Formats: sequence, C-alpha cells, structure tokens
Amino acid sequence: MVKRSRAKKTMLRDLGGGLILRRATLADADALIAFNCDVHCSNGTERKPMELWIRDLMSGDHPTFGPSDFTVVQDTNTGAVVSSLCLISQTWSYRGVKFGVGVPELVGTRPGYRRRGLVRAQFEVVHGWSARRRHKAQAVGGIPDFYRQFGYEMALEMEGGRLGLKSEAPKLKRGDTEPYRVRAATEGDLSFIGRVYREGMKRYLVSCVRSGSLWRYELKGRRRKAIERRELRVIESTSGDRVGFLVHKAVPWPRANSFGVEVYELKTGVSWLAVTPSVVRYLVTTGGRHVARTKKELTYFAFWLGSEHPVYDVMPDALVRTRDPYAFYVRVPDLPGFLRHMSPVLEQRVANSVIAGYTGELKLNFYRAGLRLVFQRGRLTHVGPWTPAEGQSAAFPDLTFLHLLFGHRSLEELRLSYRDCFATGDEARLLLAVLFPKMPSAVWPVS
Repeated sequence: MVKRSRAKKTMLRDLGGGLILRRATLADADALIAFNCDVHCSNGTERKPMELWIRDLMSGDHPTFGPSDFTVVQDTNTGAVVSSLCLISQTWSYRGVKFGVGVPELVGTRPGYRRRGLVRAQFEVVHGWSARRRHKAQAVGGIPDFYRQFGYEMALEMEGGRLGLKSEAPKLKRGDTEPYRVRAATEGDLSFIGRVYREGMKRYLVSCVRSGSLWRYELKGRRRKAIERRELRVIESTSGDRVGFLVHKAVPWPRANSFGVEVYELKTGVSWLAVTPSVVRYLVTTGGRHVARTKKELTYFAFWLGSEHPVYDVMPDALVRTRDPYAFYVRVPDLPGFLRHMSPVLEQRVANSVIAGYTGELKLNFYRAGLRLVFQRGRLTHVGPWTPAEGQSAAFPDLTFLHLLFGHRSLEELRLSYRDCFATGDEARLLLAVLFPKMPSAVWPVS
C-alpha cells in the first residue's frame, strides 16, 4: 500500500480506479529502477546499465535534474509503479540564440495499464512544468508516430552518420609513429573542450549548449557503466599540443558490430585530413575491445555525426555506408513567441540576403489558425496570430511549418509530401527560403 503522507505531499492527480499521478521522491528510486528495466530492457538492452542511469538521475547530483522531475503513476491497490516519465531541462541554441528546452525521457507504461491515457496525463503535467520553467520548446526522441498525439512533429535532425569497414581503415606506414594520440580527458581539459565544442557547433542550426557543470558531470558525475555515460577523449600531437576532442559511448550496445564517435571536433586551423587517420585507428583499436565484451567482432568504425560534418569530406571513399538521420519530435507551444525570440537570427538572414532591408509581411496559413510576420526595413516588428483569409503568403497543414523552422526540410521537399503546402508567389517563396533555409543540426541532448 502507498504511504498516505508521501502520496499526499507529492500528489498531482487522482486518475480514478485506484491510480494516482504524483511526483517521485528519493524513496522511489528502487521502484523506478525496476519499472524502467522491465519496460525498456525488453529489446536487448542490458538491465544493469539502465539501472545505473536511473540511479544517476535519482542521485540529486545531476546539474539540471532532480528526483521530483519524474512523474509516477501508482496503483494504490498494489503500490506498484505502472507508468512513468521524466523531464530533463536544458538549453539549446538556434543559430547562436539560446532557448530553454524540456526533454521528456524514459516514457513507459506496463502492458496491462496501456491505452488508459496515463502517458497523456503525464505529458499534460510536464508541459506545465516546462511552461513554468520558460522553456520555448520540448523535444523527444521516440518510436514512430506516437508523440504526434501530444502536439509534436518529427522536424529536427537526430543522429545518423557514416560507417567505414574496419578492413579499410588507414594504416600507418612501416616505421612511422602515430602523429596524433587520443587520451582520456581530465578536469583540466574541460575549458578547452568547451571552447572547441562551441566553435564547432557554429556549423549547425540547432545544438545543445553545455555549461562547465555539464562537462564536469559528463567527465566525473555518471556511474562508470551507466547506459548514458560517455567517454571524453582529448586528441593531441606527439608534442602534447591539444588539437581537438571526441566523445563516444562507455557501454557497448549489445547487438552492435560497429564503434564510433558521437562528437568529434578540432580546433580552428587544424587539418581534419591530418588528424582523422589517427582517430580512425583509435576507433578500430578501442572499438575492438568494446565489441569483444559482447562476444562479437568489430566490422565497422563509425562517425555518428549527423548528415553533415567535415570528416565526411576528408575520407568519402572509406565511409562506405550512410545511415540517414532519424528525427527528434519537437513541440513549440507558443510559435509567435519562439519566432520573436529568434528575431536576431531572422533579421540577420534578411540582412545577408538579396532582400536586405525588406519591408513587407508574411501571412502563414495553418488552415485552422495562422501567423503574420511584419518586416520594416529588415527588422521584424510584429509576429502574431492571423485568421486565415484572402491574401495568404503560404500554407502549411498540421505542424509541417516546424520542418521549415528547424531546417529539416525545404519548402520544395515539403511539397513532395504535402500538396496542400505551398507559397503563393515568387516573393513569398524567396522570403521563406531566406528566413528558413534547410540546415543540418547536431543535438547531443542532456540526459
């Protein structure tokens, strides 16, 4: 049975039928571990790495998360946790403009309790938390279609990359020494890593902003075999000069026959062509040890760096396989407010384009609602709701405009799938192309 004092203190809703929705406390750690391992480890994921991640989240040591950021649906008849999720707060960047994001994670329900609206009730709660924290958006990675029912659209590039055969990895010539070595990062390297990371993320539309406390947490805060632990590695020359860094998994994926990096960045002015062969040889050596733990053999080295990255340009023939990116589901509850927040980016794009100093308006028809943007001499002076009527500039059904906003698809690409998505003339098409160009993103979210 549920202890009445704890249930009353953390209670959020009575869901009926003996089910209550409440916030978690430290006392729920073991129950949440058992629940998440039961629900999320049926696909081959080992239970221990999952358990250690939950313990990390429940420890109170995470820079942006605490135990009460979990929601719990509990059956008061048995005391069992039957559904749960959590919200991890973080800061992302949209072409240099920072904005708060809430990331729902570890969403699940026990089979016997599904199709009762338990996840929907929890999403309503965490969306409220996110609003109070002044998050401009929410984002979640998850199974196809599911999160659309809560106002999300798969509109932001996620993961993906390229793989090369181990047998085709560049070899050192006989007698040569490795020109660059890869070593474990120390706390003294974190400011360097942070600087190089920030510079590299300028290539992308959307990226995750990482503070010093987050870098320290990645280095020293997680349990050694937690599923979300990553290894930070510094790349340096034989003389000890730091030239870059990389990030890869600490725990091998049980079914994988590849090993790769999830972040790989070099200092400005350092040659990707010169450094990358040493990095590949490191991946082959280290990956061989990782994969051997799962009783497999390494077949591929990999760069899980999204759709675009400098490393792809320096060894195109060796990277023989491409894995197309998946997508984050994104939700923007206040689209006018989001666009006003991003006005410096939009105004800069106008200023650097063939429509510099533009004066005019853009009326976006979302069919059930609309949005009007007004520019005066290149400045965005108004963003607000607009009732669809005559004079529309463009039309976007459902949440398709989010694809344009987050650089995921061009207008022409959207039209291939949505014939009711269109611009009404040359000026509107040009303005949309200037304001919302297709661009890659590279988001390594806080977890």
